[in-house]
Amino acid sequence: MTESPLDLAKLFSAVTDALSEKQDLLNEEDHYNNNHGDNMVSIFDTITKAVSKKKRADAGEAFSYASRMVKEKHTSGSSQAYAQALAQAADTFKSKQVTPENAFGLIQTLLGGGAPAADTGGDILGSLLSGLAGGQQTGSDGALDAGDLLSAGMAFLQARQEGDSAAEAIIQAVVSGGALGSSSHRSTSGQLIGNTLMKLLGGLGN
Repeated sequence: MTESPLDLAKLFSAVTDALSEKQDLLNEEDHYNNNHGDNMVSIFDTITKAVSKKKRADAGEAFSYASRMVKEKHTSGSSQAYAQALAQAADTFKSKQVTPENAFGLIQTLLGGGAPAADTGGDILGSLLSGLAGGQQTGSDGALDAGDLLSAGMAFLQARQEGDSAAEAIIQAVVSGGALGSSSHRSTSGQLIGNTLMKLLGGLGN
């Protein structure tokens, strides 16, 4: 049975709303320019409008257009990271749609900040999901860098010990293993984005 495509504009609009609610907090966490919250709301508003404009196109085309729009309209470091992530998503979803079945791949790409999978420990999200389900990664396609997987696993366990849901812990682990994890304010916004999308997808939550 073919999965129905997800409404990308609805997904990114929900993320924009979530970022708006935490806009002041994200600004406070940005000790460099004090405007990370402002930037993130503006970036995801641009993304929402872009994918809405391309709602009749496949996801790859929508993400490619969104990437171009973010590059044109924004200049912050965060905007460049998400523009790169969207460009990577455009390649991943070329001639495809985002469905509940493959949406976790989109989440990982966004939270990776456009870094190649090999640089973020491979499919960390998929591996953690598989581990939670009692599955095993097999074959070279499932290979992970031991250090990155260990780091992600430790972040997952720490988050669980702090009382986070399984979904929140997985998102924290993925962010910690990616480009966004090097900055506290980007890490916070990345986790907010990931948690919002996971909740919309039904997630693994409470």
